[in-house]
Amino acid sequence: MQVVQLLVSPVHRFSGRPAQGPSADPVGGLVQQIRVRRHLGIVGDRYFAQRAHRDAAVTIMAEENLPTSIDPAVDLQKTRRNILLRGIDIDAYVDWTVELDTGDGPIAFAVNRAARPCAWMDTLIGPGAQRTLRGKGGVRCTPLSDGVLRVGRASFQVVGPREWR
Repeated sequence: MQVVQLLVSPVHRFSGRPAQGPSADPVGGLVQQIRVRRHLGIVGDRYFAQRAHRDAAVTIMAEENLPTSIDPAVDLQKTRRNILLRGIDIDAYVDWTVELDTGDGPIAFAVNRAARPCAWMDTLIGPGAQRTLRGKGGVRCTPLSDGVLRVGRASFQVVGPREWR
């Protein structure tokens, strides 16, 4: 299993109508490591410590579900998910608690619900991307522990049914 990409986005790029195009991202977003805080999210991300996003502070997606048939270069900068995994069908773990560990200790996540793709996917990735991502656009999670995740080899463990610690 591998963490392929990590994205921290301090601004919300998808506001308004897709035809207007996304807002600029001042830092690009892709990073080699992220710091995760229990119940708050990813330090520096637009959803960090936002009460309205408490159950969706971190979004995890499987690389295998990227619509590469529409855009071979699609990545987290286009899908705006935070963590891209290779080798795990993360969409199958809704209502479970899972742990990711890239060498600095495990970080637990409550996998709360599917991340539903929006119309922006057709604009940023290509026509048909929103439909292609239905049911496999990743999952919205709450971090249940503090820690650091890095790009590279990782371990994945199912802890049990989703719980709030």
